[in-house]
Amino acid sequence: LKHTHYIIVLRHMVCGCPKKCLCHSTSKTVDCRNQGLVEIPSHLPPETLILQLQNNHIWRINQDAFTETPFLKILDLSNNSVSNLSSGAFKGLHYLQVLNLTKNLIHKLENKTFSSLPQLKELDLSSNSILNLPETLGNNTGNITLLSVEYNKLQRLDRLLLESLPNLKVVLFKDNPWQCNCHVIGLKLWLESFLYRGGISDGIICSTPENRKGKDLLKVPYEMYGACPPTAAHVHLANVHHHNSEYRSSLKHTHLNENGESSHSDCEPKSKPRPVSLRHAIATVVITGVVCGIVCLMMLAAAVYGCTYAAITAKYHREHLAPTTEQRVPEGKEPFDSSLA
Repeated sequence: LKHTHYIIVLRHMVCGCPKKCLCHSTSKTVDCRNQGLVEIPSHLPPETLILQLQNNHIWRINQDAFTETPFLKILDLSNNSVSNLSSGAFKGLHYLQVLNLTKNLIHKLENKTFSSLPQLKELDLSSNSILNLPETLGNNTGNITLLSVEYNKLQRLDRLLLESLPNLKVVLFKDNPWQCNCHVIGLKLWLESFLYRGGISDGIICSTPENRKGKDLLKVPYEMYGACPPTAAHVHLANVHHHNSEYRSSLKHTHLNENGESSHSDCEPKSKPRPVSLRHAIATVVITGVVCGIVCLMMLAAAVYGCTYAAITAKYHREHLAPTTEQRVPEGKEPFDSSLA
């Protein structure tokens, strides 16, 4: 009996519920909300599927923090004090599908942060202090369908990151200080293509430069970026028209300063040069006007010719047919006159 008692106590210690948490065996949920926690609690039940850690003071995530919960599917870390995420922060969570990191203090992400989450579908990074995002979120993040980066400090976003998420269905960009300079062309093209394929987005509102502040990126015409210096990397325009019409190809750009360093501040579009597409449009209008003028002249000539022909025909009838009629009338009257005589 003592041996059995020790086994039960040991199992409770290893697989029991943390002191400040509530464990629901039926739903396999562990509720640790509003407990003033500063780190991920230990001794979590290994069968846990949902772990609620929101509204605490957790500021770091150790690499072995979730080794006890390998089957976790939903992890909510919202409204904590997490400022940095190491590449192994979510190690072992091969079945995680939903990760909520909203309302933390995250300012930077490494490109391998989420590599250990091959089943991840929803990633919420909103309401942090993220300045920039890497080119990828990880090697195994292709299943993500929802990505939210709202309410951060993002000024730009590399198109490569979005292209690495082929199953993306919803992406949220709201309330970031987006820079709508030359480098935003790639993002604009991707967004147009994404929406055309049926994706959902709240759009990108420009913060700079001043002449585009408050404008929707999708409504800023490509002609405004005509003076941006190109690079060898071509960016193909998205097919966004209803009749599958294609835009002309555009180019990414960089600009080097005196030290040979990359700089984007000099990529501001200039209003003086007239865009090539505008010149083409003017030429098309001129050619169309000339063709229409020629057609109108031909129609006028045809009308004049028709009127002239009608006048000549009428004159012919008056001069040749009328005298003949007048001569036949007296011949018909002679027998009448002779009979009277």
